[in-house]
Amino acid sequence: MDAISTSKEQYSRKETDSIGAVEVPSTALWGAQMQRSLDHFCIGQDLIPREMIAAYATLKKAAANANHAGKRLDDQPHKLIVQVCDEILAGNLQDVFPPHV
Repeated sequence: MDAISTSKEQYSRKETDSIGAVEVPSTALWGAQMQRSLDHFCIGQDLIPREMIAAYATLKKAAANANHAGKRLDDQPHKLIVQVCDEILAGNLQDVFPPHV
């Protein structure tokens, strides 16, 4: 996260990626690439299936555990990744996955 701004949206922050900067709502839990997807590819009403989101959370958690066990991921990032994956797998955070199929 770069900065919180009130110029483009009342409450937004500037996120950057390899393409450049983009304004993201300050309450959003995603970054520049997801915002670009929402801005330019918001087609139809079908969202990514919850089963796919759960599968990604399972994969991310397993990768975090393996990298932590292999000493390639420090304790704090490992703890946070596992915590968020567990929240997703418990059915929380359903509103924060807005991409369309």
